[in-house]
Amino acid sequence: MSQAMELTRVELKAGRYEGHLRNASAQAPVIELVHQDRVVAHATLETVENGHRVIADLPASVLSDGVQVIALRSAADGVVLDRLTLLAGAGLDGDFRSEMALMREELELLKRAFRRHCLETGAD
Repeated sequence: MSQAMELTRVELKAGRYEGHLRNASAQAPVIELVHQDRVVAHATLETVENGHRVIADLPASVLSDGVQVIALRSAADGVVLDRLTLLAGAGLDGDFRSEMALMREELELLKRAFRRHCLETGAD
């Protein structure tokens, strides 16, 4: 059933996921939210033109330090239709800062190499 389904994310705001589901079948499928191999919620579907409006409130239990991935999948066959990735917590601050520092160092290295190349070739 999911081969003919396409879920397009419209918005994630205030803990509510909204999307548009196009499917070949007029019957509304069951869509479940899965976090760490556990079903944590089910989406509500409303029939609209060309498919269904998908609404899912994220449970507070999925908000934790680190990286959390919530999959929206078809309950009928387990095909994942969309994924949400949430980043939270103070522990990530160091990761981002170190990544940014590394990127800055690499950019400076590239700038120096480019300037050296321009000097050697006489290009501007």
